Amino acid sequence: MFTGIIETTGKITNTQKDKIIIDAPKVIGELKIGSSIAVDGACLTVVETSDKSFTADVMPVTFEKTVLGIREKGDLVNLELAMKHTDRFEGHVVSGHIEGTAELIKQKIVDNAYYLTFRLPEDLTRYVVAQGSIAINGISLTVIDIEDSEFSVGIIPHTWDNTNLHELEVGDKVNIETDLMAKYAEKLMSN
Repeated sequence: MFTGIIETTGKITNTQKDKIIIDAPKVIGELKIGSSIAVDGACLTVVETSDKSFTADVMPVTFEKTVLGIREKGDLVNLELAMKHTDRFEGHVVSGHIEGTAELIKQKIVDNAYYLTFRLPEDLTRYVVAQGSIAINGISLTVIDIEDSEFSVGIIPHTWDNTNLHELEVGDKVNIETDLMAKYAEKLMSN
């Protein structure tokens, strides 16, 4: 389980058919074979470590369903280690199970805030509500508003500067994980 509070970013050094290698010197000391790590929000398992990078297995469906399938050598990715039972809970419950991608359709800066608007796949809109939680590239964010399939979020300067959001351009895709509680509520209501 994760919380959506990004610890650092890493740089992709290689992608293969079923693996990704990421340079991550700030967290490498905490990783071991078998560790779970969220890479742009997708939960991956570490299968190899070196002095400054790690390798994780990636299933074909993960490459197909997430932005990891379009990432290239040199791209910046958000990293979060799995939550320990002794950690303080910040952000919101993030499983690391990406549901799809959304496209950035608008961005603007107002004073010290960055506002991003995304177009979401229709099948995910029912899980997104204003003032609710959403994970974008693994980052726990609050939805400002949603209309039809478009939703917006606000980003504080610290998050902007310390994640890969500052590299986004209109038309770029991001990983999306909607609020897990909304999915459970829907399931309970349907029974």
